[in-house]
Amino acid sequence: MRTTIRLAAAVAALLTAATLAHAQDKVVRIYNWSDYIDESILEDFTKETGIKVVYDVYDSNEVLETKLLAGNTGYDLVVPSGNFLGRQIQAGVFQKLDKSRIPNWKNLDPKLMAEAAKYDPGNEHAFIYMWGTTGIAYNVDKIKERMPDAPVDSWKLVFDPAIVAKFKDCGIMMLDAADDLIPIALNYIGEDPDTKDPKVIAKGAAVLEKVRPFVRKFHSSENINALANGDICISVMYSGDAGIAATRAEEAKNGVSIEYRIPKEGALLWFDMMAMPKDAPDPENAYAFMNYLLQPEVIAKSSNAVTYPNAVPASYALIDEEVRNNPNLFPPEELKKKLFVVTPYDQKVQRAVTRMWTKITTGG
Repeated sequence: MRTTIRLAAAVAALLTAATLAHAQDKVVRIYNWSDYIDESILEDFTKETGIKVVYDVYDSNEVLETKLLAGNTGYDLVVPSGNFLGRQIQAGVFQKLDKSRIPNWKNLDPKLMAEAAKYDPGNEHAFIYMWGTTGIAYNVDKIKERMPDAPVDSWKLVFDPAIVAKFKDCGIMMLDAADDLIPIALNYIGEDPDTKDPKVIAKGAAVLEKVRPFVRKFHSSENINALANGDICISVMYSGDAGIAATRAEEAKNGVSIEYRIPKEGALLWFDMMAMPKDAPDPENAYAFMNYLLQPEVIAKSSNAVTYPNAVPASYALIDEEVRNNPNLFPPEELKKKLFVVTPYDQKVQRAVTRMWTKITTGG
């Protein structure tokens, strides 16, 4: 009898352990940009699938890349920008996606995915999570006070030292992103923004060095609240982040009015791509999350929250009109002609760019 009881207890313990182990397996670990999802998506996904989401954030591609190249990130899904994705694919850090396990892949815009294929041939490793532009956001009243005829539709606003100097007192921020800012500066001076020649790249860096004394800080996430609170008056930033800042200012009713412009000289078009690291702990749960996210009604929630376009056209009717109808957030075809993309630097050129950028940001 005692043997039977002991045996039953042992079986029960094993079953409990197996159940706990199974429960622990129901996790997907995601590493994404800060302020870059509607958190109800994570909660609803868990309710629907029983898969818990562990969600961490970063605010620069360099931080993500360092983790990926070191290996053993512990994440199932990450969201690098396209030009970084291309280099990381070459480094072998991502696994090819089995599209048969993502039925909602069919919802993706083939034209946009063809653009993204410049970084990921055949779209084998990733899909577009969000896309947007890098342009200029500004505090309407503070700019008007200091310079009524300020060229808010031109990169002169931040690259012409004589103009930038007028706004030093009210605060200027720029992204901490060499791969955005230097190509933009090159395009501004009429050089190829996608050049891989360090001597030409240095010309773009020189543009930034000249205005460095007037820039308060280089940061890729603090600019949102700084602009929304009226702590700064100009920020070179991502289009959707400008939209978030405008929304936060409106909700706070603090009298801050923010606008975002794609400058007339053109702007950088970028894609943030969702990909699975080669050593992802739970690929099955990652596939479940990707397929869930690509439903039009789900991805629309993120576009509404972060004010960026996604790559699922069927979701656009579900996006708030003030976001969807803003040409600087959802550029029409005519404006898209002014946009440009950049492809990855190789490691040697990237090191040169990093040195230039460090000199710019530190003022050294």
